[in-house]
Amino acid sequence: MSQETKFARLRRFNLIMGTLHLIQGAFMWIVSNDTTYPIFTNFLTFNTETLSLEPQRELLYNLRFGPAVAVFLLLSAVAHFYLGTIGYDRYVENLKKGMNPIRFYEYALSSSLMIVLIGQLAGLWDLGVLILMFGINATMNLFGIMMEYHNQYTEKTNWAGFIYGSFAGIIPWIVIFIYFYGSIAASEAKPPEFVYAIIPTIFVFFNIFAVNMVLQYKKVGKWADYLYGERVYIILSLVAKTVLAWQIFVGTLAPV
Repeated sequence: MSQETKFARLRRFNLIMGTLHLIQGAFMWIVSNDTTYPIFTNFLTFNTETLSLEPQRELLYNLRFGPAVAVFLLLSAVAHFYLGTIGYDRYVENLKKGMNPIRFYEYALSSSLMIVLIGQLAGLWDLGVLILMFGINATMNLFGIMMEYHNQYTEKTNWAGFIYGSFAGIIPWIVIFIYFYGSIAASEAKPPEFVYAIIPTIFVFFNIFAVNMVLQYKKVGKWADYLYGERVYIILSLVAKTVLAWQIFVGTLAPV
């Protein structure tokens, strides 16, 4: 099969995947109930009785989960439609170099929103923590761009971007596991059952993305063709987002 044929199929594949993300995102936005999770601030205040500074917990915002889930699906839809239409020529140009920055820019937004929502399900409700989790997960994906860009100019694969990105990516999960375990161990109010499924499932999916990158750069089997790994990224993105969206929907967003 010629390279041009592969590119044309990838174009069609992106448009199909964009449509699947769009349909699910629209469904989640329209049909989901009004379930919310709180976001708190803990700014310091002066306690006149103890004459000391103390954090004052205040509700900042109740985040509606239905639209939030829809957003990470719709972000993917936008990226796929861009790559399949006005961004196609640049997409092909980058693929020939062994890179796709748009993929990682989209992941920096969509997967970071996913990690924030999973964190909220585990009990992470502080504004500062959620911002930091979003930011460090986005940084992990930006290291992915650096990995692909840098290795255009190396004869031997340089794994620095991958290693630093992996370090950044594991930190939000450590925090999530700490809070999830703490909720189970320290309280009779256990997390909902669907959360027990979400955390290990999406953790595995997040790590499969890294495995795909390793297989690409190790040129293992079909991954010797960069375009094969690109297709795997697209499939993984759809499956991971679909699994998380529907687990949340069934667990808490389905209309009663």
